[in-house]
Amino acid sequence: MTNMRASSARSGQATQALVAVLASVGVGLAFLNPVHPLAAVAAALLPLGVVIAFHSLFYLCLGFVVFSFFRIHEVFPVLMPLRIPILLALPTLAVLGWQVFVSRELKPYWNRDLTAFAVFFGLVTLGLFLASNRPLAITYYMDTYIKIAVMVFAISWIVRTPRDFAIASRVFTVSGIAVALVTIARKLQGIGLVEGSRVTIGRDYGSVLGDPNDLALVLLFPLSFATALAIIRPTRLDRILGVIATLCICWAVVSTQSRGGLLGVMSVLAVGGSRVIKNKVVLAALGVAGLAVLMVVAGIADRQSGGAAESGIDESAMGRIYAWQAALNMALARPLTGVGLDNFVSNFFFYTPHWGGLAKAVHSTWLGVLAETGFPGLVAFAAMIFLMFQTNRHSQSVIDANDAPASTKATALALISGILGFCISGTFLTQGFTWPIYIILSLSVALSRYAQNLRPHKNEASGKGENSQFPIRLARGRDRLRKRPFTRQERQ
Repeated sequence: MTNMRASSARSGQATQALVAVLASVGVGLAFLNPVHPLAAVAAALLPLGVVIAFHSLFYLCLGFVVFSFFRIHEVFPVLMPLRIPILLALPTLAVLGWQVFVSRELKPYWNRDLTAFAVFFGLVTLGLFLASNRPLAITYYMDTYIKIAVMVFAISWIVRTPRDFAIASRVFTVSGIAVALVTIARKLQGIGLVEGSRVTIGRDYGSVLGDPNDLALVLLFPLSFATALAIIRPTRLDRILGVIATLCICWAVVSTQSRGGLLGVMSVLAVGGSRVIKNKVVLAALGVAGLAVLMVVAGIADRQSGGAAESGIDESAMGRIYAWQAALNMALARPLTGVGLDNFVSNFFFYTPHWGGLAKAVHSTWLGVLAETGFPGLVAFAAMIFLMFQTNRHSQSVIDANDAPASTKATALALISGILGFCISGTFLTQGFTWPIYIILSLSVALSRYAQNLRPHKNEASGKGENSQFPIRLARGRDRLRKRPFTRQERQ
């Protein structure tokens, strides 16, 4: 305890010293005013921002993940000039580095899931130098994937308490509602539609959400948290929030007319439904009927590509088959490293059996990972997913056995349904190097750490800790005394 207090005191002194230095610099710039008055004012306010950052690392990290994944600044273009993701990324990385390497307030934690991720990340990094188009691979690596990797460790170490899990679940759910409402509004107004009926967001200014399949992918992630809140019901407000979010997100995914998205929706709802409906036959029947209803409501048959108007195997399905064949050809040509990160589209022309004049996305997470990282990368990626699922099942059993707070139970359910939704929808959507599965990974590690710390407390409370061996040994000693015959001295 003394060491912890001394460490905390040293950390506080170091932070105060850093703030004092920054304050001096800010005041000096305010007097010099070398560039612009607003720059001097910002420099003068910098110390206050540093203090806030040191006390709000969790919120900074969560905000960066939300803006980077949900693309909130692209959903609401008025926020784009503010460059919020960068403003959140810089202080997050700075404070994270300070607390890990300098003050040591944040204790790194490691488990087999992070080992699996480190192996896969290493294979991706090695593939950069052997990529067919190295500048393209390095650009995506530096702009996106390295940020994902850093946030995997950041979230794993920062999220620690039931309150953190509750806040993260609510923030993801509210973000999903925001994206869903904009999607629904654009569908009703007929804005940004592709193929005549499929809704998109920000296609005119190059947003990631400009593809209906990618938009469906972004919406699937918060759906697992929304259904978990609606089923587990940590609070009455959480239940209302979960129900509203589930309805809005399902409507929005239907508006994208993404078949992979619809399969993902049904898989997430199936995991949630298994907590309510115990009869597997009834659950399966409801799932099949629900999928059929969603397909009809979504108007898949009316799509210009992949609709009922196309006889035989439709154009959309054939395009996906050609992309899958190209992915296999890339892996066979370069089995150990693949063509390199983000290199599938640029290599499509050279490996496809059918060139229609336009390079296509792979439309499969598994084959995309195979094409861009080779067979070792696919094995490492699949092993990571399998270990994540096992870890979450174990965490869920520990949390249920120890009667943990409802927020952690909701998170455990959301992570399991999120993994299943990823695996099923990932067969038709490209998401091997995007945010969802890595956020699930980091929260899985954090929840595993929480569940691991639960077990000793439960054992102590129930008399099954280290000291509980004493009464057991005493009882066994009495049994031995009863069984052996009394000596003459004991009889006297």
